Amino acid sequence: MIISFTLNGNAVTLTDPIPTKTLLDWLREERALTGTKEGCNEGDCGACTVMVRDLQGAFPLNACILFLPQIHGKHITTVEGLAAPDGTLHPVQSEMITHHGSQCGFCTPGFIMSMATAHHNADTDHDTTLAGNLCRCTGYAPIIRAAISAQDHPIPEHLRQLPPETPGEHQTPAGAAPRSCDALAKLYFANPDATLIAGATDVGLWVTKQLRDIKNPIFLNQCADMRGVKRIQEGWRIGAMTTIAELEQSLAPHFPSLGKLLRRYGSTQVRAAATLGGNIANGSPIGDGSPAMIALGATLHLRMEDARREIPLEDFFVAYGKQDRQRGEFIEAITVPDQPDTLYCAKISKRFDQDISAVCACLNLPVANGAFGTTRLAFGGMAGTPRRARHAEAALNNQPFTLGTVQNAVDALTSDFDPLSDMRASASYRMQAAQNALIRAYHTLAGDPADLHAVHA
Repeated sequence: MIISFTLNGNAVTLTDPIPTKTLLDWLREERALTGTKEGCNEGDCGACTVMVRDLQGAFPLNACILFLPQIHGKHITTVEGLAAPDGTLHPVQSEMITHHGSQCGFCTPGFIMSMATAHHNADTDHDTTLAGNLCRCTGYAPIIRAAISAQDHPIPEHLRQLPPETPGEHQTPAGAAPRSCDALAKLYFANPDATLIAGATDVGLWVTKQLRDIKNPIFLNQCADMRGVKRIQEGWRIGAMTTIAELEQSLAPHFPSLGKLLRRYGSTQVRAAATLGGNIANGSPIGDGSPAMIALGATLHLRMEDARREIPLEDFFVAYGKQDRQRGEFIEAITVPDQPDTLYCAKISKRFDQDISAVCACLNLPVANGAFGTTRLAFGGMAGTPRRARHAEAALNNQPFTLGTVQNAVDALTSDFDPLSDMRASASYRMQAAQNALIRAYHTLAGDPADLHAVHA
């Protein structure tokens, strides 16, 4: 496998690197670029953040769970390459000094790279862009002040434009990195025991935390035809390689509650890497993507070589750790039918930002002429798979839009789920949280929404 990219403005070509070597390890071990730190080594703390640019834009990514084949054709900037060639500091570096934004300094390079990427993208939602960077000593106030002070400064000239030709743009990396869906279908059918790697936000932890030796990885990041959201007559077709950030950008205008949910999916770094197809194929009972897609009536498009089939998304999840997917078959796309916005999403977790859901409730609640229509209630964290609440749906369908009707559905949830207790929540808490989400949805629809950020005595 040949991988080409630029690193801090210099062209790099690697021949036959270890495919599951992370960018973080390569930077520190092979190039002595130790400003990129190893903190959690699982994509949570942000100390390893680097700026990755290509023809689609600039993204902050966690180098600790970014494998080398994923950076083919990209431009990588680390904290060592952020200042201008003459040594002039980047505006965010200068303002961090001015506002005393660093104390022990371990987290600082990751903050700097997240802030520089946001600055590059003119993104001034600093609370969101920095939610994936943890500071244990300075605190966020001076860092946020530095970000605000830097936001009106121009982008440094050396970061303004990509070179005329992106490295590797016209070069196919040898090895298991197909460049199209057709090529992937052929390769995976011939190697059905291979591990498909999309954003690596989960598979990365198999390597860094579980120390697995992935013998036969197939990297999907070159399959451009599997990425993006396309508006079709029937609704929206979402390529399996569409990132959570791209999904939010495309669907949040149509489903604002989905947008709020997706903005709490991991961190900015994770959302820039994680894919909807990977989130679904993972089969996690606590993944936030699947309940929302189930509530919207999504269809899953599966492919095995030249054969394709479609199934309702909820039918894909058979049992914990088991999905309706054959050997050599992969997720090609997801379609969401066109519909009015009647979606209400609630994520219940211990932290507001960057936390795994104890319960994720996605409730599609159409109301007309004083009555509920045909509802779809999907929950994550309540069973071994993401699942619809069929009994609660039956209690709502075509019934009067009243709190009494909702209470009947709340009671019916106990027939739909028998949740487990674990480190995130007890079974009783999960049930009460799911029931409360349904009640809160009713009040929101009735014109009395609850503010999750409000504190009441």
